[in-house]
Amino acid sequence: MAKSTSVYYCSNCGFESSKWMGQCPGCKEWNTFVEEPVTKMAGRKTTASHNPNKAVYLRDITGTPEDRVSSGIAEFDRVLGGGIVKGALMLIGGDPGIGKSTLLLQVTRNLSLAGRKVLYVSGEESLSQIKMRAVRIGSDYRDLLVLSETNLSDIQETIQKEKPEIVVIDSIQTMYREDISSAPGSVSQVREATALLLQLAKQSEISIFIVGHVTKEGAVAGPRVLEHMVDTVLYFEGDRHASYRILRAVKNRFGSTDEIGVFEMRQEGLTEVPNPSEYMLNGRAEGSSGSVICCCLEGTRPIMIELQALVCPSNFGIPRRQTTGMDFNRVNLLMAVLEKRGSLQIGNQDAYVNIAGGIKVNEPALDLAVVSALISSFRNREVDPGTVIFGEVGLSGEVRAVSQAEQRVTEAKKLGFKRIIMPGANLTPELRKMTGIDIVGVKDIQDLRDAL
Repeated sequence: MAKSTSVYYCSNCGFESSKWMGQCPGCKEWNTFVEEPVTKMAGRKTTASHNPNKAVYLRDITGTPEDRVSSGIAEFDRVLGGGIVKGALMLIGGDPGIGKSTLLLQVTRNLSLAGRKVLYVSGEESLSQIKMRAVRIGSDYRDLLVLSETNLSDIQETIQKEKPEIVVIDSIQTMYREDISSAPGSVSQVREATALLLQLAKQSEISIFIVGHVTKEGAVAGPRVLEHMVDTVLYFEGDRHASYRILRAVKNRFGSTDEIGVFEMRQEGLTEVPNPSEYMLNGRAEGSSGSVICCCLEGTRPIMIELQALVCPSNFGIPRRQTTGMDFNRVNLLMAVLEKRGSLQIGNQDAYVNIAGGIKVNEPALDLAVVSALISSFRNREVDPGTVIFGEVGLSGEVRAVSQAEQRVTEAKKLGFKRIIMPGANLTPELRKMTGIDIVGVKDIQDLRDAL
């Protein structure tokens, strides 16, 4: 017999509770709990016709780990770990209008042109609307199968009939199963719809992309179990009103989660940015204090970014601090180190730190550039525009080593920079022998002030 009970879920973050609560303990939002019916099946006896899967030795399993399908977009393949894995279930999230559907439509076009059978399922647009968007970003879509449907039973029947290699579901919040009484987009519907697609992907070895809406905090809407069920979770970052987009892997069972893909939104769709450093430094102001170039590392890719700081006397009793693109608490910590170890009286100063271009960076190698930009703005003295600064700063004022320093120096030299200020612990004999660029190693903040 089936036993019907009710469970309460937070519609914002998916927190589960046996009773209704006014405030969600997970995301601290108010009045977000909704009631969802849950049917628990009584235990059943094992019959003779039930044939469970047998355990096999790992050495007996055949298959090549490099059997991937290229999407035709190098930046997209980089984030996925080298291409699309057969039978993988991938989730793409991002703010409305960021370019999720546009990117997947371009990917499906490239795959269909390469001879792959692709099915694009949309629950938010009609067939004519999909055609209008397709014509805007490209013209050759003659071999792409398109379906406008929200009933998962009909979608499953179409997949089993057409037998495509790649399927796109746009979006998972619009899909529903008839055997579940709740409305589309509810926690139960999203969870069960994803479970059905996961079963389809693994049994039929079909690669499935699902688009997920996000909450105002930026997380995928629905239960947290959704991210645990899929193989890969990708997030689109960036301001929808800006031209750049960053695709980042938060979870990837078949590759690294450190890689990023950089795109530019144009009239004809998303275009790859093969050299993000040149793109991020475009339009840099010359001759201004508080502007420093730093080399950060995203996966295996070094990227040059411009870090800006503005330090000015405070008009209030409590100085104001504001950051854009990096950790707020880290800037406060570095300002305390500057005052204590660097003998710089900035405790009564307002401080604003910004990473130009809107990119978000969370790497210790950014510390030395932040300190340099704060000193430059406070003293109102310009840092040489041909200088690149990177390194981690400790609480004692020491400059600590960072990873892959040689790769950062090589990137800076390739882009035409003439001087590098970096941790002295990273100065290897190979770097000392490098010609065409002046490399300065610093041990603490005092050495940094002398080098600046």
